[in-house]
Amino acid sequence: MQTTMLKAKLHQARVTHAVLNYEGSCAIDGDLLDMAGILEFEQIQIYNIANGERFTTYAIRGEEGSKMISVNGAAAHKASVGDSVIICAYADYSEQELKTFKPRMIYISEGNNVSHTSNAIAVQLA
Repeated sequence: MQTTMLKAKLHQARVTHAVLNYEGSCAIDGDLLDMAGILEFEQIQIYNIANGERFTTYAIRGEEGSKMISVNGAAAHKASVGDSVIICAYADYSEQELKTFKPRMIYISEGNNVSHTSNAIAVQLA
């Protein structure tokens, strides 16, 4: 049996570009992709905290150190520059792999800088 699990998350990244006239995808700073273990052309889900939009696209590698999160093509209608988003990648794991499974979660602060990383979600109640 295979189970689909959260593989990686970039939490509260800020959209730096929204380019409508582009064939599609989301360009992400290569350093952030590497930290999260997200591959170029891998399917990603984007959850827009600012407006509630949720959509699927794929990652493309942006310049390392650029802090870029560029939502491109039709998806540019779903996110604006400055919006805070959560970018997730999922993968299928076998029962054996699940015994040692840990997702990679990268928490982003202002300027798309990494504030910290984790492999567990801390629940905060308001």
